[in-house]
Amino acid sequence: MVTIRFFAALKEQLDCSSLTIDKTDISDIAALKAHLVDVNPHWKEALLNNALLASVNHQMVNEQCAIKQGDEVAFFPPVTGG
Repeated sequence: MVTIRFFAALKEQLDCSSLTIDKTDISDIAALKAHLVDVNPHWKEALLNNALLASVNHQMVNEQCAIKQGDEVAFFPPVTGG
C-alpha cells in the first residue's frame, strides 16, 4: 500500500487530503500521477502541472523517483509568499 497526501491549495482543488492505493505496478512518481489521472480524470490539470512538488517519505524527489509499497508520497504546490 502507498499513502498519498495532498497539501495546501492542491488539497482544496482536488477535494482530497489523502488516499491509499494498493498497486504494485506503479514504479515511480510519474507513473503514480498518470494512475491518479486515469482514475480521476478531473485531476489532470492539477496533477500534471510542471510546478507541482513531490516528496517520498519526507524527502523532496523528482518524477523519476522510484516508489514502493509502504511509501508515503506527498504532492503540494510550490511555496510562494511575500
